[in-house]
Amino acid sequence: MDCIDIMQEMDDKVVDLTITSPPYDNLRTYKGYSFDFENIAKGLYRVTKDGGIVVWVVGDKINGGFSMTSFKQGLFFKDIGFKMHDIMIYRKKNTPFMRTNAYTNCYEFMFVLVKGKPKTFNPLKERTVRNGIERLPANKKADGSVRKVWGELKSEKTRTNIWDYAVGLGGTTNDKIAFQHPAVFPERLAQDHILSWTNPGDLVFDPMCGSGTTCKVAKMLDRNYLGCDISEEYIAIAKQRLDLVLKQKKLLAI
Repeated sequence: MDCIDIMQEMDDKVVDLTITSPPYDNLRTYKGYSFDFENIAKGLYRVTKDGGIVVWVVGDKINGGFSMTSFKQGLFFKDIGFKMHDIMIYRKKNTPFMRTNAYTNCYEFMFVLVKGKPKTFNPLKERTVRNGIERLPANKKADGSVRKVWGELKSEKTRTNIWDYAVGLGGTTNDKIAFQHPAVFPERLAQDHILSWTNPGDLVFDPMCGSGTTCKVAKMLDRNYLGCDISEEYIAIAKQRLDLVLKQKKLLAI
């Protein structure tokens, strides 16, 4: 089903988090689907709860230079009422795409859009290189001398907003069937955003769900999920991947 049609059937302010990646710049045909960005954006604003988040994973066509489509979309989201809470980077560790007259492009944007002020933020942490009690710089004077005081270095810190993921089988996912879709984003990307912006029982939405990554990971993390796609073929793939999660949960319950 077209996501614009399904959002028209949804109540206002029901979605806690949307994670999606649009078919930007006609880089792929997606079975001839016509991408009506502005009406999709308006629909997302209406169905998102106050304090809810939309994670819009997007890049630009590069043909002698960047198209800047991503920035145009980000500005439109702001025009209709969203706040640009963060501009994050999804960096691909093993991108195969080389450029002859510029450095290899290895990232996409993850626009984190919020309706008002985020109602949930569970920051992901990482280990620090050093931790414990030691003398720390407290005040550097004009002559270059530094006063030090005893302080504590924490054992972990909040991650930065650049997230690295391997892509391809084993990196993006272990589900071979997912690659029947031409553009699959990593399960860990969906996982990290779902953990960051929602709690168990919240509703996670993907209006262009493709192979079903967002829905699969939401199910694994005990969130409610809703996904749609214009392609019956892709919906069939998503359902198979969700069935695998249900089977795994049943086995773990035995």
